[in-house]
Amino acid sequence: MKQKPNSILPIKSWAKDDQPRYKMKHKGRDTLSDSELLAILIGSGTQEMTALDVCKAILSSVNGDLENLARLSLGELMKFKGIGEAKAITIAAALELGRRRQGKDNDQRMAITSSRSAFEVLAPNLMDKVHEEFWVLYLNRANQILLRSCVSSGGVSGTFVDPRIIYTKAVELLASSIILCHNHPSGQLKPSQQDISLTKKIKEAGQVLDIAVLDHIIVANQRYFSFADEGLM
Repeated sequence: MKQKPNSILPIKSWAKDDQPRYKMKHKGRDTLSDSELLAILIGSGTQEMTALDVCKAILSSVNGDLENLARLSLGELMKFKGIGEAKAITIAAALELGRRRQGKDNDQRMAITSSRSAFEVLAPNLMDKVHEEFWVLYLNRANQILLRSCVSSGGVSGTFVDPRIIYTKAVELLASSIILCHNHPSGQLKPSQQDISLTKKIKEAGQVLDIAVLDHIIVANQRYFSFADEGLM
C-alpha cells in the first residue's frame, strides 16, 4: 500500500530502542525524557505528528517547565492538535498524582523549623493553582506536622476563611500550634491589608484556645513571603 505524502511512521514502527514504552520496560523509567513519558500517557498522535512530536510541542510551549505544564487547564491542553478531552484529563491526572506524592513525602512527621521548611511542605499544593486557596499546617508540641488541610478555596482575587473551621480541626487534633498559608495567583508577594487583618483575627482567636499561630506564608509561584520573618506576627 502506497504511503500518503503527509503521513508519518507511527512510534510502533520505530526501532525498539527508540520506542518510549520499550525503553521504560527494558532500560528503566529514568532513561526517558519528559516528552517520552508524556507520550506514553497520551498513547497516540495525529496523522501528521507522532505522540512524541505532540508532547514535544506541548512541553516547548511551557519552556520545558513541568510546573508550568501543571498550571495548564484542560481547555489549554486541548488546544494542542491531537489532544482531546480524554488525553488532557490523563495528563492532568498524572501531574496531580505526582504533586500529591511529593506532598505526602514531605510530611512524614517532619518538624517545621523555619518559614522555608513550611513553604517547602505547602508549596506543592499551591504553586499550580489559578485561584486562591487557604491552607493550614497543624503541629504538635515538637512542631511536627499532624495534618495539612485546605480550609477554603475561592476565586482569583480572594477566598473566605472562617477561623471556627480552622480551630475546630485544631482542637480535634490536639494541635499545639498552626501555620497559615495561602497563595496569590497574581504572583504578587506583598500581603494585602485584608491578609494582615485576617492574620490578626485568627491569631487572637487562637490565644483564647492556647493554640499559637506561628506564621502566615504567602506563596506566589516559586517564591514566598513570611509574616514571621518580616516581624508581622
